[in-house]
Amino acid sequence: MNSYRLLAVALSAVALLGLSACAGSQSGSAYSRSQTRGEMLVRMGIVESVRTVTIEGTQSGVGMVAGGVLGGLAGSNVGKGSGSTAGAVVGAVLGGLAGQAIEEQTSKKAGLEITIRLDSGQIIAVTQEADEAFNPGERVRILSGDGVTRVSH
Repeated sequence: MNSYRLLAVALSAVALLGLSACAGSQSGSAYSRSQTRGEMLVRMGIVESVRTVTIEGTQSGVGMVAGGVLGGLAGSNVGKGSGSTAGAVVGAVLGGLAGQAIEEQTSKKAGLEITIRLDSGQIIAVTQEADEAFNPGERVRILSGDGVTRVSH
């Protein structure tokens, strides 16, 4: 029965970690529900330069909690009595650290820092997921609203 419980917790942790990795898109093509049906300022410009960057992964705590639960369960199977308790504590700490690192690594994304000379002459830079290619000299649209700015063709 103990192995079934461990399997159920493991599957739940993996599912939660997977869901947390999907949250918070920084894509130029993805809109949150609250960003729909709202007015956005549209400006036009020319791409000056494009630089690849890494968008840091999330640290929501889901990975740490899931890893801690799994580590605690695995550690509790070591020894008997106080050895089992100590194993559970050490397993929970190590599992939590590992889970947090895994969540951060699996939710990292490739990004672009796009520097644009607006038609007004002003130069801006926008960073977003690298899900669309941009090249220097291209004419682009810059959409801004509700604290979010994105670049599109």
